[in-house]
Amino acid sequence: MRASLLQIAVDEGESVESRRVRVASLVREQAGADLVVLPELWTTGAFAYERFAEEAEPLEGPTYEAMAKAASDAGVWLHAGSIPERDPEGPLYNTSLVFSPSGELAAAYRKIHRFGFDKGEAVLMGAGSELVTVRLPETTLGLATCYDLRFPELFRGLVDAGAETLVLPAGWPERRRSHWTLLAQARAVENQSFVLACGTAGTHAGVPQAGHSIVVDPWGEVLAEAGAGEEILTVEFDPAKVAVTREQFPALKDRVLGLERPRGAS
Repeated sequence: MRASLLQIAVDEGESVESRRVRVASLVREQAGADLVVLPELWTTGAFAYERFAEEAEPLEGPTYEAMAKAASDAGVWLHAGSIPERDPEGPLYNTSLVFSPSGELAAAYRKIHRFGFDKGEAVLMGAGSELVTVRLPETTLGLATCYDLRFPELFRGLVDAGAETLVLPAGWPERRRSHWTLLAQARAVENQSFVLACGTAGTHAGVPQAGHSIVVDPWGEVLAEAGAGEEILTVEFDPAKVAVTREQFPALKDRVLGLERPRGAS
């Protein structure tokens, strides 16, 4: 399976519409890949809090339309990163979109864990509540976004729902880059899954981004890692390695805590 992670630079001098057109073109250039992944909030910048309300769009807004067309043109599965979604009957959400090679919406995931510690995203956006997986011909994706990476119980839930490849778009800051790499490897090892984590480059609202998008295999080995600038990280991996790893080292079968027990069991 061939995946391309598009580590997009968010430049405040580039309009959202210009970036949308540019990114759609980059997606089309990935024809031949099986899966293309974009970062979190690449239209606005993950730390550009003051722009969230201004740039928010309905689920089937301009980014949806542009990415659906790009996925169809390239014939790829496209995880289009996330957008600030405006729910007409509720708050804003940090929402990821996944499109099939025909351009159909396969899934939408509203970020569950909001970053900000009572400010920023944590107060400007609502929290999602549903775990989301997407079945591809080669593997089942489990969806998470940026700050979600710090919450292992979410990924356990995705694995229980059948996830084999964990896909995480992010706008991760440079000052915590060591956590980014460490946690991506940890989530891969503990869940015996591939992790595809796609970050942004550039600076969002004065916050330098980590870049360093990364692909990790079920043993925690780094298969590919980007640098700090805008870059397309392409990697080939064998999804069958998940089942092989789980069979050779069946640690997931030894889980005790967190599993539901029959009522009255001791």
